Amino acid sequence: MDLPTQRPGRLKVGVVGAGRVGAVLAAALARAGHRVVAASAVASLLRAQELLHGLPFLAPQEVVAAADLVLLTVPDDALADLAAGMVEAGVPVQGRILVHASGRHGTAVLAPLAREGGLPLALHPVMTFTGRTDDLERLTGVSFGVTAPGPLRPVAEALVVEMGAEPVWIAEEQRTTYHAALALGANHLVTLVVEASGLLRAAGVAEPGRMLGPLLGAALDNGLRLGGQGLTGPVARGDAGTVSDHLAALKAVEPDAVPGYLALARRTADLALDSGLLKPEDAERLLGVLADSR
Repeated sequence: MDLPTQRPGRLKVGVVGAGRVGAVLAAALARAGHRVVAASAVASLLRAQELLHGLPFLAPQEVVAAADLVLLTVPDDALADLAAGMVEAGVPVQGRILVHASGRHGTAVLAPLAREGGLPLALHPVMTFTGRTDDLERLTGVSFGVTAPGPLRPVAEALVVEMGAEPVWIAEEQRTTYHAALALGANHLVTLVVEASGLLRAAGVAEPGRMLGPLLGAALDNGLRLGGQGLTGPVARGDAGTVSDHLAALKAVEPDAVPGYLALARRTADLALDSGLLKPEDAERLLGVLADSR
């Protein structure tokens, strides 16, 4: 196999799907000294042009043909069909590094391309992308969830490090669990913040963000540093009466918030018990309130 480590260090980079993620990763590789030669983009054309000035936009098969490394930055659910379609169309992948940025998938999703001689890598940046130019600066220092065949591990590591980030190795069979953990922490956090902000507005707080910012920042820091020992609040203290009042208020103001509150309160009670913060007798009263509120 003609591995990229046996070639000159600078690669020609193509992007299939130059959306929020693809355009930023391509720009990061360009900043590292690689040459972005072509991209395909449809709905994301303006965004891609903002980060990849003067780049020709071609059909996907032409992008692949022009590149040594191809970023396949399409939505997760489209990757398998893209790989199969490229093989069916006879797109030349032999010896090319094929990189996707999906958190959910490892390299197995690119197996049809690997059988045709493509060199598959899964490089998932653990950050949110807004589609703005400052995403490129925010990429520095983040972790990438990386999955790669053994011979390609040095290539994967070098590419991530060149982008200013840190590679973290994820086994193929653990990709879905890894991605679920990130979605649980990041995506659901936004949902909770938006819901908390709405309830504060209902309580008469004009600027919920100013109130929540310091509180949530401290809670995040406590959770990352202390784990379950960082818990505070009525559930961790076993204040069943307060929790009961919360549920009554939510039912009156925002009934749709009640199921989420109940589910998270139960999980928090379990964590507080395991951490030794919640006494079993207090937990029993608390869980009784939560059960009665279904």
